[in-house]
Amino acid sequence: MTLWLIRHAQPCVAPGVCYGVLDIAAEALATQHAAAELAAVLPQGLQVWVSPLQRCELLAQFLRGLRPDLAFKTDLRLGEMNFGNWEGVPWADVPRTALDAWTADFGEHRFGGVESVNMVLARVHAAWSDTRAAVRSSGATAALWITHAGVIRATGLVAQGIDALNDAAQWPQDGPGYGQWRQVALRGSV
Repeated sequence: MTLWLIRHAQPCVAPGVCYGVLDIAAEALATQHAAAELAAVLPQGLQVWVSPLQRCELLAQFLRGLRPDLAFKTDLRLGEMNFGNWEGVPWADVPRTALDAWTADFGEHRFGGVESVNMVLARVHAAWSDTRAAVRSSGATAALWITHAGVIRATGLVAQGIDALNDAAQWPQDGPGYGQWRQVALRGSV
């Protein structure tokens, strides 16, 4: 079984701004382009789970128009990490002490006061398990998530059987670019 993971297109936000759960739009033309490229390669009849943030919903809308064979569901667990107080703030303006506190306790610290990395991993793991069960029960061989770079990185860890981190060095640095996708094998227990 395969899980396709696509990141939303370029968001309409200034470079260098922290925008985890900030509900901002994505560039429409770039979103259309990503949807067209993805529509051309996806298998038939996939179940598609979508982050509720508008930059992902727009991609789902364009893809739905191109691929009526796909079944779409919104899943709150696919939203990006909530950076709390730092949402909408340029990363350059985040105090060094806040960043240091986060990296000192990377897995458990709630950077911005709302959500920790391990909380993100827990919700991604739950979504992974539910997606795997749904794919298995439907007899399909694949599924698609329309989501964010942080969720895609977390999914890579979950695919390796990692459900908690202690050290910032464990966080994957290689995320897909805007409008890009990757595939992972949907293995593991449900």
